[in-house]
Amino acid sequence: MIHVLLADDQSLVRSGFRMILSAEPDIEVVGEAGDGREAVARADTFAPDVVLMDIRMPGLDGIEATRRITAREHAPHVLVLTTFDRDEYVYEALRAGASAFLLKDAPEQQLLAAVRVVADGGSLFAPSVTRRLIEEFAGRAGTTADVPTLDELTARELEVLRLIARGLSNAEIAAELVISEHTTKTHVASILQKLTLRNRVRAVVLAYESGLVRPGG
Repeated sequence: MIHVLLADDQSLVRSGFRMILSAEPDIEVVGEAGDGREAVARADTFAPDVVLMDIRMPGLDGIEATRRITAREHAPHVLVLTTFDRDEYVYEALRAGASAFLLKDAPEQQLLAAVRVVADGGSLFAPSVTRRLIEEFAGRAGTTADVPTLDELTARELEVLRLIARGLSNAEIAAELVISEHTTKTHVASILQKLTLRNRVRAVVLAYESGLVRPGG
C-alpha cells in the first residue's frame, strides 16, 4: 500500500486528488495539509511514502516545505504538482529534493503512474523534462561551494553520470556502454550512494552544477 499526503491550499483540489487516488486499491490518502507548515508537520505525523506538494501556498511555500521534508531521515518522496508552468519554480523544487513534478491538469492515469513511480524510488521526469530546465538554470544557480565533489566516482561511474544527465534510461545507458542493465543499475546506485543523492533528478542537477556536463554540450 502506498501512503500519500496531499498538500495544497485549495480544498477542492485536495478533494479531487483524494477521490482519484482513493479509488486505487494500492493507494491510501493518509492526510491533508493546507499550507507548507502543515505539510512538514503532517509528514512527520503520518509518515507517508509520497507527498503531493503544491508549489504556491501561503506562508511556507511548497519549495521550502519540500526542502525541510526531504532533509529528514527516512523522508518521503515528494511529487510536485502545480498550475504554474514556470521553469524556475520546477528547477528550485528539484534542487530542494523533489523526485518529480506534474502540472495539475495532467491526465488521471499520468498522476497515478507518477505516484507509483515516485513511491518506488523513481524520478518520473528526470530523463526528458528536467534536462531542459537544468540546462537553462544551472548557470544561474549561484555559488557551487556546496556542490559535492565527484572525486569518489570511478571513471565508469563518471561515464554513467554523464549519460544520466543526457537523459538516457538504464537500458539506453547499458546499450551505449555495452554492459548489462543490471550492471548499469549497480553503477547508478553507487553514484547516488557516494554523492548522498536521493534520486536521479539530483544526479542530473549535480552533473550540471559541477561542470561535468555543460548546457548545450
